[in-house]
Amino acid sequence: MISITAPLYLAFALFIIGVIGVLVRRNVLIMLMSIELMLNGANVALITFSRLWGDLDGQVFSMFVIGVAAAEAAVGLAIVVSIFRSRASVDVDQLTALRD
Repeated sequence: MISITAPLYLAFALFIIGVIGVLVRRNVLIMLMSIELMLNGANVALITFSRLWGDLDGQVFSMFVIGVAAAEAAVGLAIVVSIFRSRASVDVDQLTALRD
């Protein structure tokens, strides 16, 4: 039997790696992947607590978070491709506005 601390440490590590990726990297694709890591860390915590309390609510909510993450990835990637086609760069420092 796995203790409750191991999955929570994993969730915390995934979330922290995602936060560091968003704060440190300037590439939009890396930032999107880091946001996905943060959402996956939250999902691991939700499923861990759901299993601890013997309730399925956390697992159902986790499925909704996975759906939102998939939609976020699709819309974000479409925006990144559109910006890359117009400016030939996805560097965050060069993107000041979405006017052009």
